Amino acid sequence: MEHFDVMEKYGHEQIVFCSNKESGLRAIIAIHDTTLGPAIGGTRMWNYKDVNEALEDVLRLSRGMTYKASIAGLNFGGGNAVIIGDSETAKTELLFRTFGKFIQGLSGRYITAEDVGTTVKDMEYVLMETEHVTGISKALGGSGDPAPVSAYGVYVGIKACAKAKWGSDSLEGKKIVVQGAGQVSRYLCEHLDNEGAVIYISDLVESKINRMLDSVKAEVISPEQVYSMEADIFAPCALGAVINDKTIPKFRFDIIAGSANNQLADEDKHGKKLLEKGILYAPDYVINAGGLINVSNELNGYRQDRALKQADGIYDTLTKVIEISNEQKIPTNLASNKIAEERLKKIGGIRKIYSGK
Repeated sequence: MEHFDVMEKYGHEQIVFCSNKESGLRAIIAIHDTTLGPAIGGTRMWNYKDVNEALEDVLRLSRGMTYKASIAGLNFGGGNAVIIGDSETAKTELLFRTFGKFIQGLSGRYITAEDVGTTVKDMEYVLMETEHVTGISKALGGSGDPAPVSAYGVYVGIKACAKAKWGSDSLEGKKIVVQGAGQVSRYLCEHLDNEGAVIYISDLVESKINRMLDSVKAEVISPEQVYSMEADIFAPCALGAVINDKTIPKFRFDIIAGSANNQLADEDKHGKKLLEKGILYAPDYVINAGGLINVSNELNGYRQDRALKQADGIYDTLTKVIEISNEQKIPTNLASNKIAEERLKKIGGIRKIYSGK
């Protein structure tokens, strides 16, 4: 009953536990809400300490996808999946094909894509067993790596925050701390570098930093320095929950805007703490919607120019979120929730009318 209580608390429709001894697969698929359409979201592979940690992560991620799709104006619901395992050592064709069979068993209620710890190649293995997958290679009719569009959305979102905070969206000379040196961070930093921003980069994996330094000018800082750096903007682009009771007192930033999911460790209090501290926070599911916009475009025949055009809309969406936050004196994460929930209620109401309920 505890799991049912959790599902009711966060509004989840379905949780699927997937296990297969031969492949070693241990996965959880969470479908949060299908009001706007079939659930869509990534598959994350991570070496969770236990099943409870994995379950908590997939519940938060899938709920975030509902809000992300809604506020981005997409006709999809929210879902996500996690595979428990080391993405560096445990990947096999059998593992992902087995996972694909579980996806197929949901008959289109959930469409998956790559996420932290998974790649385009992994999704191609999933494609061997189900058509309900995006983020596949261009050779197979997909979009390939979604990172360029995701990073572009974060970039324009940062500019929207700058405009609201300082009256100009120029990032020239702005000091920006980027946490994480993955693919999205690399493309983001290229945009920032081209505009003349002063970039500070940190990652636990040195090889990722070295790859980034091949294409952008940045100063490397240690992971311990990230939260206490004095800078204009902090861009969390790694894992979530980095905005918490321990880190907030250290912050000396005007803006927090990055690609990581679930940046607020506690949504009920940490958004409020940032507001009280005078830090403008870009709600993660608003600013990082470019990845979802990109993969959703595959389902209608992919064109990157169309995906980038849609990602441009993140600027206006964030501007609206900030305006509501200022007018109602509420944290930006609550302001964005209001916008997303209004659309869900409207479309849900329309569907009830058409179904005769």
